[in-house]
Amino acid sequence: MTSIEKAGTHVLGDRAVRRLGYGAMQLAGPGVFGPPKDRAAAIAVLREAVASGVNHIDTSDFYGPHVTNQLIREALAPYPDDLVLVTKIGAVRGADASWNPAFSAEQLTAAVHDNLRNLGLDVLEVVNLRLMFGVHGPAEGSLEAPLTALAELQRKGLVRHIGLSNVTPTQIAEGRRICAIACVQNMYNVMHRDDDALIDDLARENVPYVPFFPLGGFTPLQSTVLSRVAARLGATPMQVALAWLLRRAPNILLIPGTGSVAHLRENLAAAELSLPDDAVAELEGAARTAA
Repeated sequence: MTSIEKAGTHVLGDRAVRRLGYGAMQLAGPGVFGPPKDRAAAIAVLREAVASGVNHIDTSDFYGPHVTNQLIREALAPYPDDLVLVTKIGAVRGADASWNPAFSAEQLTAAVHDNLRNLGLDVLEVVNLRLMFGVHGPAEGSLEAPLTALAELQRKGLVRHIGLSNVTPTQIAEGRRICAIACVQNMYNVMHRDDDALIDDLARENVPYVPFFPLGGFTPLQSTVLSRVAARLGATPMQVALAWLLRRAPNILLIPGTGSVAHLRENLAAAELSLPDDAVAELEGAARTAA
């Protein structure tokens, strides 16, 4: 058994994927805009990920824009049969690298076709609708119009499964009245636990939850506690954060991103890290203290 297999698998759409995947966002240039500084290094990271057993890659055509999808196609096509590419739509990039909402039916249709073209696919396995009602996280607002447009693209055979990103439980419930929801992708980590109840609800329904920013937004105290636990275990803070997420719930799928082969290997090694109960208690105590 390779190290990544120790993290187990979970169904995503109608495919089984390993719970440790890879997020391609950091392969683009600074600010997720423009080409990478070292294209060969970016290609090497993608190939190393797949060679290490990763079969779930998260991407979007608005990374770059177009950059990460073109890198994925160059590095990995023709794609392995078990590889699941998950993309997202709902934004466009301005010439100044800004992130701008793009929710009209025309914009969503164009985004799906951009992803298809740059990935070199005839159908997208999973497409996440990324909501942008709030600047710093999920905010309420109806997703009926954009999700109905995406569901129509699904009916046309361009999309197999639909997920939601940056959403509230109310929006998930609204979305389920329109189409099946294959996964949910929100910010969540050991110190930021707003989605605890949502994760448990989704786990009971066998729906994957894909957290992003596993080290995002920690206070200095929280970072100190994480580093102390990592040093005690002979691991990196990122490995501890990922191992905690794997332990948190069986439906959590991880997509840590990096532009470095060395960091990729470190991240994937989190599958082999077993957190003792006292380490978990210390981490969760830090989260409660700052809540």
